Amino acid sequence: MISVTSDFDNGNIRVIDAADPAAIRLEIAPDGEAAFHQWFYYRVAGAKGRDLVMNIENAGKSSYVGGWKGYNAVASYDGETWFRIDTGYADGVLTMRHRPEQDEIAYAYFAAYPAARVDAFAEEMRKTGRFGYENLGESLDGQALHYFQVGEGPLNFWVIARQHPGETMGSWWMEGFLRALADGDPVVGDLLTRATLHIVPCMNPDGAKRGHLRTNAAGVDLNRAWRNTTPDKSPEVFHVREKMRATGVDFFLDVHGDEAIPNNFLDSAEGVPVWDDRQAALFRAYSDALLKISSEFQTKDGYPASPPGKANLDIANKYVAETWRCLSMTLEMPFKDADVNPDPDVGWSPARCANFAREHLRAMAQIVGEIG
Repeated sequence: MISVTSDFDNGNIRVIDAADPAAIRLEIAPDGEAAFHQWFYYRVAGAKGRDLVMNIENAGKSSYVGGWKGYNAVASYDGETWFRIDTGYADGVLTMRHRPEQDEIAYAYFAAYPAARVDAFAEEMRKTGRFGYENLGESLDGQALHYFQVGEGPLNFWVIARQHPGETMGSWWMEGFLRALADGDPVVGDLLTRATLHIVPCMNPDGAKRGHLRTNAAGVDLNRAWRNTTPDKSPEVFHVREKMRATGVDFFLDVHGDEAIPNNFLDSAEGVPVWDDRQAALFRAYSDALLKISSEFQTKDGYPASPPGKANLDIANKYVAETWRCLSMTLEMPFKDADVNPDPDVGWSPARCANFAREHLRAMAQIVGEIG
């Protein structure tokens, strides 16, 4: 007899019926009181050598239905190595087919990254002695908001990830980013003499632990809370914003994942009232540098720019650009495979996220002189 469970850190699934391995019926649970749902992560036990057909029956009512087109779910036996499985979407149902080679296996929307791993990795980085560290404040569920600082330059570069907890590629990217800094990568030596890096590897630890797609414990989308953040509803943004006010911001990168677009891309702050030629030139410089450095990056696919003066200042990258008149961007990575450099076995993966982060460090090092 097989079992299907998700009652664990970062887990999300509701089991309707798992009696027949060839017709397992599932649903994705919403983000607590919020209506968002798309993230799933669950484990199956007792299924070695059995042909599983797993149907997520409310996929057609998910937050981003367009994300299912061309999508393949991921699976892992150990939580480290993830691979893609046969997946199809039709008539509102997401169907995954797989025959496990081991007795226990996990399936997820993207490679899972639980809150416990966030804490363990933060502790690992603290022990390197390469960073200044601070807990900026507690989340609503009492979890730490980890913050790292490195460098000695007068410019202040801010990098954050995982405002949307279901976008776990942000945490895998942060592993690559912080490890490169901890390793003393010589390419970024000049960057650290010109700038101080401020890094928040996981903005939404509560949402991560609860298995949410977009919101924190209060059901707030943190990336829509920057203009009017409050310590009782969005303390994660509140504490980070207060720290930014203390340091200033000359560069900002917010790391995300996009459900529908099968490529990596940057979204600028074009459309904020203070948008000017300098901000536009810096965005082009960073994009051009990254395009030359990384075979994973492209500039054809992305979001349309907001009309002049109409950008939503509740969004982090727009709020930061408007407040500090700096280069401010959102990085989006795919849940699917990337059309640029496709890899059908793993798709966009944790290893590719980590390597891409190292390439961003090189881009930062190339353009730091243009910032100040």
